[in-house]
Amino acid sequence: MFRFKYLVVTLLGLFLIGCASEKPQLSVKTSAKNNKARLGETVKLSLNNPDGVSINSINYLLEGETITENLKLNNKLGKQDLVAKVISGNDTIIAKSNLVVLDRKDPELYAFPNTKNYNKANYTVEIINTYPHDETSYTQGLEFHNGVLYESTGQFGESKLRKVDYKTGEVLKNLDLKSGYFAEGLTILDNKIYQLTWKADTGIIYDLNTFKKLGIFRYNQSKEGWGLCNDGKTLYKSDGTEKIWNLNTSNFTEDDKIEVYTKKAKVGRLNELEWINGKIYANLYTTNFIIIVNPKNGSIDGIIDMGELTKQIPNYSKDDNVLNGIAYNPDTETIFVTGKRWDKLFEIKITKK
Repeated sequence: MFRFKYLVVTLLGLFLIGCASEKPQLSVKTSAKNNKARLGETVKLSLNNPDGVSINSINYLLEGETITENLKLNNKLGKQDLVAKVISGNDTIIAKSNLVVLDRKDPELYAFPNTKNYNKANYTVEIINTYPHDETSYTQGLEFHNGVLYESTGQFGESKLRKVDYKTGEVLKNLDLKSGYFAEGLTILDNKIYQLTWKADTGIIYDLNTFKKLGIFRYNQSKEGWGLCNDGKTLYKSDGTEKIWNLNTSNFTEDDKIEVYTKKAKVGRLNELEWINGKIYANLYTTNFIIIVNPKNGSIDGIIDMGELTKQIPNYSKDDNVLNGIAYNPDTETIFVTGKRWDKLFEIKITKK
């Protein structure tokens, strides 16, 4: 009986393997070298059909959107899913590939990710004022609301949510987070504070005035929480990679994303975010640079070198006490920046070279 069962299982396995081998091997081909092309280019799509499968029709999709076989790249940067839905007789066959869309800008200006080449910043910094900052604060998020500064600080057992008088450094309101939370970025929208945590897969929602916890939300495709900002409607979330996710505030699904790429490569380690006049300003973690990102496609519109500020920080360390924290004050039309355990908060203006 045992031998009979073994024979049946073996035959069934061979039958399944035989069926699997009969499945047509189709894939999407592109005219782009190594499937990498630049924004503005036209890429020719075709089907790799080594088995000569009969084809009734082909429908190409990029990131779920129907496209033609002559694809003009005018949308977003980054790695994108390329799919062909192939009708063969009564069957539908899905063929997949990836297409990486690079920027078309001068790679010398955006020489990422090699930090040795961050010598092409195209914005200069003018320090307007310097204010005291609590040097015990491991700053992760920074944002103004009605002229008052709100701050999120990190580290396990040290994480806080704060309301601060930025001119004096006085803490007007403080909430200590549970020891299991490592707080990250924050933003304010519709009288609610949204605060990220790092690896706990948890965002926390508070009442702006009372700091009362209103609820939580979970991450979806993004695995970690780093930076957070908003444009008045949508939340934008970084996760330490090249991706910036669009969060729907009704259900916190990650409805869309952009990926930050140069002409040569992706730009990862995006950290603290701030929305300023239609652009996303992002700290590059462990560097002295803030990049200005086009939220429509992930293109880099500018680089700001903050190196002169770090020279005024006694405990500055490129490995730990790094630049982190960007806040735009619409009342003064100036930008405020600080870092992890910095004793200073800088009010600055930036000027394009």
